[in-house]
Amino acid sequence: MKYSPYSKEIMKYFKHPKNVGIIKNADGVGRVGNIQCGDIMELYIKVKENKIANIKFQTFGCVVALAVSSMLTEIAKGKKLNEAIKISNNDILKKSGPVPPIKIHCSILAADALHEAIYDYLLKSKRSIPEVLKKEHERIQNTLKQVEKTHKEFTNFEEKILKK
Repeated sequence: MKYSPYSKEIMKYFKHPKNVGIIKNADGVGRVGNIQCGDIMELYIKVKENKIANIKFQTFGCVVALAVSSMLTEIAKGKKLNEAIKISNNDILKKSGPVPPIKIHCSILAADALHEAIYDYLLKSKRSIPEVLKKEHERIQNTLKQVEKTHKEFTNFEEKILKK
């Protein structure tokens, strides 16, 4: 048996990700990134009756980043927005099983992408945004600006691919 630093769940979702792609005319879009590794995630949601009716993602990153993005879509789909806001990286890690400590940031990115998509939806639909989500949005946007500055060439390449 070969050693793998990744759980069976991580490998399953990496090899067969679910909900990959773009939702045209999404109600909310979340874009997040990581300063150290340059991972970028985009998450798209459609909301009906205050629930996440559809959710898709595009991720440029490592095995864990791709897998947890897919897992997150399954965790969040069908949830009411007030429930989805509470989804954390720990919820994702419960589903994924253990990951190497250096990869925990991927689960944080996935949760951040969801929260950004919900923030975007609430903003576009002129609904009130919880204070905790406003503060999280500010932190996420500051990090994303640093990622785009530090990894400018890489993120420009990703932008071109995402627009195709």
